[in-house]
Amino acid sequence: MLTIDTEISGSSSRWQELGRRVLTGDALTIEEAREILQSPDEQLLDLLAATYAVRRAHFGHIVHLYYLKNAKSGLCPEDCGYCSQSVVSDAPIERYSIANERVLMEGAKSARDSQARTYCIVASGRGPSNREVEHVCNVVKKIKQEYGLHICACLGLLKPEQAQKLADAGVDRINHNLNTSRRYYQEICTTHTYQDRLDTLKVAHEAGMELCSGLIVGMGEEQQDILDAVFELRGLDVKSIPVNFLQAIDGTPLAQKDELDPRYCLKVLCVLRMAHPSVEIRIAGGREVNLRSMQAMGLYAANSMFVSDYLTTKGQSAEEDFAMVKDLGFEIVIGGHEGADDSAGLA
Repeated sequence: MLTIDTEISGSSSRWQELGRRVLTGDALTIEEAREILQSPDEQLLDLLAATYAVRRAHFGHIVHLYYLKNAKSGLCPEDCGYCSQSVVSDAPIERYSIANERVLMEGAKSARDSQARTYCIVASGRGPSNREVEHVCNVVKKIKQEYGLHICACLGLLKPEQAQKLADAGVDRINHNLNTSRRYYQEICTTHTYQDRLDTLKVAHEAGMELCSGLIVGMGEEQQDILDAVFELRGLDVKSIPVNFLQAIDGTPLAQKDELDPRYCLKVLCVLRMAHPSVEIRIAGGREVNLRSMQAMGLYAANSMFVSDYLTTKGQSAEEDFAMVKDLGFEIVIGGHEGADDSAGLA
């Protein structure tokens, strides 16, 4: 019994000390991040407790909800192996060109009704045409006027002039995920490069928009690939990091991938929080499938999540999400968008 008590005390103090150092401004090292990913499952609760202290210091007990609208589905020439909308996918999905104003405005109303502060407009394809950019800009202006939502657009690879038009129209944030490491990227996509993604983030930032960029876990990558992506994001001034856990879709090249368990997913979220203490960490696609009964525990590390459905897959109902947040004793933030630091001290 003495040995067991000593081990419990040791693991608890190890993660508590790491959390304290992060809170005092020490940057998590890649070796410490690897230690988190490789930590024994029996230390998970101690790790989550330490991570939660960091989350609470920067975000209190608030949860920020995102609502996603698939504004253009399928019809994509890119060969991303995880995506049901790609040219190499046989998944039975809807395929349609960019949604009209009425549909996008209805999505904005649904976002507001779902208690989301951020409305994500997502369009498949390598990148938008100038006509599509103009259309999105016109609708965003109306959404801002009618609903006052924070707007995040994910439209693929952007040219500088397109990014500037979106910024001028009121788009607050551009999402363009790194997805994985530079080393592994060509294993999941060959029709554009990792550098292409970095370039789009650069032009969006130069246009004055916030950056949202994250990763997909469970695509056959090594732990080092996850760590490389996490630490690459440190140098990009991202304001939000969505963490997707692969939901293998029949008809895609990664359809047979099934290598995640809920405990590992939680460790990944802990790494992200410790590495990016004041950045919004969002539980994104695949949470229902991969976190399963442990979904709620993810919010001890993350401070935001998508509500309702994703691009071509269904999520749990908004009512279930609301209940989960309430059961944790947390509060959904509704209304105007504030930065991470504005939320501090709410615990």
